[in-house]
Amino acid sequence: MSTNEITPAEAPKKSKKMLMIIVIAAVVLLGGGGAGAFFMMKGDSAEAAPTKGTVKALDDALTINLADGHYLKLNFSLQQTTDAAEDVDTSEAQELAIDEYTGKTLAQLSTEKSREEIKSDLTAKIVKAYTESGKKMVMGVYYTSFVTQ
Repeated sequence: MSTNEITPAEAPKKSKKMLMIIVIAAVVLLGGGGAGAFFMMKGDSAEAAPTKGTVKALDDALTINLADGHYLKLNFSLQQTTDAAEDVDTSEAQELAIDEYTGKTLAQLSTEKSREEIKSDLTAKIVKAYTESGKKMVMGVYYTSFVTQ
């Protein structure tokens, strides 16, 4: 018998090793994917997005002093959630808007990007102010009037 020949007893050992490697690799890949899917699904259910309710508009537009003698005439509506039992009082939202825009320059309000950044900040403050016992009563702000002079 030559040294290059494989005996029948050695052939099954190599195929069993290869089969074990393939099985282990498949278990690791499937297990990792399953764990990732589990955590992604768990994260979605823990922080469920609020459902849109009614929209509450401010009664009158606000006139806000800007820097350099300019003015902003602003009116907006609040997107309530279904967790809000009744229409929310808009007084606090008006005060937050006045505080957010007072002293801003006309240049800061002249580009869409800066307006969106300021609106995003205002929305976050309003949502925080209208959150009671972990339930969001307001989830968004819609500008209905935005005029600078």
